Amino acid sequence: MSRISRAARAARASRVPQASQMPRASRVPRASRVAAWCRDAVLHEWRNVVATPCRRLRERGPLGVSLAVIACVAVIGLHEFQQTAAGAGVVRVLSEVRADQPVWLTLLRTPVSLFVPAVDLPAWGGLPRLFLAFALAELLFGRVRTLAVAYAVTLAGTLGARVMIALGPGRLGVPAEAAHTVDTGASAAIVGLFAYTAVAVRSPLLFLAAVVPTVTGSIAEPNLAGREHLIAVAVAMVLGAVSRGAHCQRPLPVSKAADQEVAQDGKVTHDREAGQGGEGGHGAEPGWARETGEGDSRRRRPAGHGRDGRDPQR
Repeated sequence: MSRISRAARAARASRVPQASQMPRASRVPRASRVAAWCRDAVLHEWRNVVATPCRRLRERGPLGVSLAVIACVAVIGLHEFQQTAAGAGVVRVLSEVRADQPVWLTLLRTPVSLFVPAVDLPAWGGLPRLFLAFALAELLFGRVRTLAVAYAVTLAGTLGARVMIALGPGRLGVPAEAAHTVDTGASAAIVGLFAYTAVAVRSPLLFLAAVVPTVTGSIAEPNLAGREHLIAVAVAMVLGAVSRGAHCQRPLPVSKAADQEVAQDGKVTHDREAGQGGEGGHGAEPGWARETGEGDSRRRRPAGHGRDGRDPQR
């Protein structure tokens, strides 16, 4: 019995490949694979979130972030105008949004309310995030889509507040007193633009850095503003997924510098081919002459004969 067991173990050991016989890929440590994946993810993030916007900013100049600059100036101007006695009433009439208002009035005031800072939040503290969100989206998607996404997510949060108030206090609803809360500010638009950009260009690190903290704070403090932020993030992610699916088959936009480089390369190649074709001088014959054989017949006429092939001495 012992001999049989030793023989079985020896046969099993001979069938198991040694470390030197195993493929090299199988000996690669798992930590190296994870490091390679992280490196590729960081490079992909760098190209999409940093390199491409910087290249387009260099091409377009300051006009490439004009919408972000206008948004910051509008927030500062409306905040300072709101501090005056006459300006407080004007800003309230143009931008005050509440859930107890008619829907048509909410639709009219929402574009202006987007740039009016909330009363309980400092106006200057949110300017860097406001500029970064609008500038990044403007450089990647253009002004029209940036404004459309910002307005869509803000309006979705405002209309979602009405639904939550109608549901009443509970897990998904809020108390009826929240209907009298003034709902202004660009916080929903900021987090929505970050979420839309992260999903559209597949940037998980951007989502982790700019969206997850806001979502975590909204879950930890389930008030009306936090619920609106969650709705804005959800709508922005859906819009980003739809945009990515609609443009996945289209070629990536190429910069003007790349177009000029490709045109220059094509011109150099064309000149090089023309130079090679002209090396034979006047003796080079066209393609139709080579195909029909007429060029050979002209070159092979006997010495002393004219162009018509006749002997001039006869």
